[in-house]
Amino acid sequence: MPIVSDESRHILSSFETDLTRLRDMIAAMGGLVETELADAITALITRDAELAARVVEFDARVDAEERSIEQFAIRLLATRAPVANDLRQVVAALKVTTDLERIGDYAANVAKRTLVLNESSPAYPLASLAQMSRLVQENLKSTIDAIGDADIEKATAVWRADQMIDDLYTTIFRELITYMMEDPRNISACTHLLFIAKNLERIGDHATNVAELTYYAATGTSLPENRPKGDLSAAYFAQSKP
Repeated sequence: MPIVSDESRHILSSFETDLTRLRDMIAAMGGLVETELADAITALITRDAELAARVVEFDARVDAEERSIEQFAIRLLATRAPVANDLRQVVAALKVTTDLERIGDYAANVAKRTLVLNESSPAYPLASLAQMSRLVQENLKSTIDAIGDADIEKATAVWRADQMIDDLYTTIFRELITYMMEDPRNISACTHLLFIAKNLERIGDHATNVAELTYYAATGTSLPENRPKGDLSAAYFAQSKP
């Protein structure tokens, strides 16, 4: 049996502490992104321009958190030279922060378009968008929980649930195109709503990316490459052309 020195035990214990801190930092960033998305959706549904403006400003805080995590992770790579499972966790963490930052960007984009929409009367009922928003929020929350707990079951559930978001996005896309075709006066507002729906769909994709990375970091294996997808908006648009 190999003898592990006290110094080696100290190094291992110290590195475990660093990995725990890294996971805590990512979970904290995930919490910020959850808040940003929830506020962006609330601002959209309630037409709250003040809240939407705060969401846009809040995104800088998410960006700052990403930079802090990246610096910490890079320092771990440089000073600890991790291998195998430890290296996998640090590399996955770097990729996760990129996805979380992008989710924050999309939430801020929703808020920016909400500010523009508030300048005119709504041209489209928001019930479907509200439903899609709830699904996206649920997936994001499950993803953040999976990170903190290294829960591969939650990660797999998020991976599978992404198709529901894509299906709803396709439905909203079709409805908005119909509104624009029926009355050209709806085109401007519906275009902004199309971008909002797409932003929400992309948030769902990035949450799924995080779930896949969480699964990989915990198991060392990847989920299937062919992720369940249901976004048929491009095909529908092609079919609707004369």
